[in-house]
Amino acid sequence: MRDGAAFSTLYTGVLLAVPGLLAWVTGQALLFPSLGPTAFLLATVQEGEVTAPRRVIGGHVVGIVAGLVAYHTIAPGLTVTTAAPTFAVSQLRLVTSGVVAVALTSGGMLATETVHPPACATTLIVSLGLLASPLEGALIALAVVVLVGVHELVTHDRPFREDLPIGR
Repeated sequence: MRDGAAFSTLYTGVLLAVPGLLAWVTGQALLFPSLGPTAFLLATVQEGEVTAPRRVIGGHVVGIVAGLVAYHTIAPGLTVTTAAPTFAVSQLRLVTSGVVAVALTSGGMLATETVHPPACATTLIVSLGLLASPLEGALIALAVVVLVGVHELVTHDRPFREDLPIGR
């Protein structure tokens, strides 16, 4: 494994460890699937638009809002956790919620110039009822801010930033 790949592998884990530890300490859902791809992008992509804090945080916030709107409008009280019987109306409502949420997230990110692809996973997590309360949405946003904050503390305005093997 190249030095850059080894560093990025370790750094991805370190970035996720912070919200992971906060999740453990607080008992709150501060570690969720779409945080993984975000950490990976931060650890492997050189500084630029795709990893700009405004895009990362903004994209996830758009996903959270779109997911909450879709879920609470179309499938409130439902959760996708197991297989449903074929042609179940509840399953159709959840599927519709997910599809609408991804469409709203895509349009919202494009309109606000906060494109961050992992936010489409965030919106599915919310719109499928897995983390669908406004409080859980706020916790998702907090976890993203913490992740980006740790990354910024490690890399922002550091004289050694150019020397970091991120993305190499």
